Amino acid sequence: MSNLDKGIRVIVAAVVALLYYFNVIEGTLAYILMAVAIILLVTSLINFCPLYRVLGISTCKIKN
Repeated sequence: MSNLDKGIRVIVAAVVALLYYFNVIEGTLAYILMAVAIILLVTSLINFCPLYRVLGISTCKIKN
């Protein structure tokens, strides 16, 4: 994963957490978005996205 990809994931997770904290989102939508935010945060911390592997996507620039 590239640094830009990780940064975007962390920012999206933080925005979802803030929306939940300030009660902008609530109910089932809030729980779904929080689950997605947690997944984004964990994948950015471990530098691996299983969905990228399945789809054959790589955002990491490899130098030869």
